[in-house]
Amino acid sequence: MRVGDSLIGKMLSSGAIAGFTTALAASLAGKREAGSYAAPLNATSHVFWGDEAAQHDEASAKYTLTGVATNVASATFWAAIYEKLFGQQSGTEQSLLKPVLGALAVTAGAYVTDYYLVPKRLTPGYELRLSGKSLAAIYGALAVGLAAGGLMSRRSLP
Repeated sequence: MRVGDSLIGKMLSSGAIAGFTTALAASLAGKREAGSYAAPLNATSHVFWGDEAAQHDEASAKYTLTGVATNVASATFWAAIYEKLFGQQSGTEQSLLKPVLGALAVTAGAYVTDYYLVPKRLTPGYELRLSGKSLAAIYGALAVGLAAGGLMSRRSLP
């Protein structure tokens, strides 16, 4: 068994893809709404640095790298749930429905958790710099990333 075939390998792969898609969506929205690709990623680091992180527009090791790492860790957490619940398909099962609906369900759970269940200090932080429309795009990117990761790992099955 290859590492990529294990649950941990699939989780890391899906998490990396979902982390990339969400960071890309956030950066593009940041450029459009705040004039800075880094601003929403910096805001994500508010978990560590407080709301002052959201006030920084420039890319930096302190805010941007911490924000990116936080984003990828979060995406990997949601990817673990996705892979555990929806990532296992038999070799004969070829439906796109399960991975796509699974990604939508996990993403809905992520949104509810992020904005209704955790303390404000643990929210993603995007809301400190971006509109609700952009938040919807970021969560859409999470769903796309999870589904893409799940579909790619399924292709590697024997």
